[in-house]
Amino acid sequence: MKLKMHRTLLTCLLVLTLCTTVAAQQITLTREQIIALTPEWKGDRLADGRPNVPDKLLARLRNISLEEGWGILRNAGYNNQFEGDWMVLKPGEVLVGRALTVQYLPKRPDYDKVIRDKGKAENRIGNFNSWPIDMLKPGDVYVADSYGKIVDGTLIGDNLGNSIYAKSKNGVIFYGSVRDAEGLEKIEGFNAWVKGYDPSYIQEMMLGGINVPIRIGRTTVLPGDAVLAKKNGVVFIPAHLVEDLVLNAEFIALRDQFGHQRLREGKYTPGQIDQQWTDTIKKDFLSWLDQNPGKLPMTRQELDEYMKKRTW
Repeated sequence: MKLKMHRTLLTCLLVLTLCTTVAAQQITLTREQIIALTPEWKGDRLADGRPNVPDKLLARLRNISLEEGWGILRNAGYNNQFEGDWMVLKPGEVLVGRALTVQYLPKRPDYDKVIRDKGKAENRIGNFNSWPIDMLKPGDVYVADSYGKIVDGTLIGDNLGNSIYAKSKNGVIFYGSVRDAEGLEKIEGFNAWVKGYDPSYIQEMMLGGINVPIRIGRTTVLPGDAVLAKKNGVVFIPAHLVEDLVLNAEFIALRDQFGHQRLREGKYTPGQIDQQWTDTIKKDFLSWLDQNPGKLPMTRQELDEYMKKRTW
């Protein structure tokens, strides 16, 4: 027990040391550092070390409501994963993907010079707000904390927006602002969640780090988190919880479909549906699933395995 606690303490100290040194010496966390930050993820990883949540799970995540996702995360002890009050470029479109995180800071000349010199040594091209774009992979979401700066805090316009979509086939979430909103709206498939719009250019800002832990409003976001963004807000989901969250939410949605149908039919009362189901209702639900295989968002094998663990 003491050995296990000792190892855990050493791991925590290592992560803290790595996160502290990144600000002084690195632009991005290394693969090993990202793995150390996300130890509960046991699946495949991207080349940079971020958890590689499967595309099939991300596609199913699109159909999960913000309330269902938020509720499941709260039950798992993750109480700070939702942020609302956004300006959404295309409110009718959903955004899902894997977070590539970026931290921006108010400009301090000495530190800014260190970061720019480091970027030059790493052969990074252009201004620092384009460096994360060069790292994007298909399915990534560029998630940036620019500390809510609107005027002179515009991270991208339509030129960089086109580059982002070309590389990621996805959009952005900025705790800050953009410019050229009309041009960004014309990029088919691209979407943005931002805190504001302004025609100004980026000024008096600097890069803090790429693929580092960041704060987005009242949330903490790690590189590789799954993003679920809809018109009413954004949920950031730890990668290791995505599969269980999707299955739980899909099962709840099936229960609701069944319950609503039976209530409309008058077969059960609201009191029967809203409390712990009787064995009769459970059998009826299982029969309903057999009769409506097209309603299943998951495979029947996934559902059967899930229901073995379910206490209803």
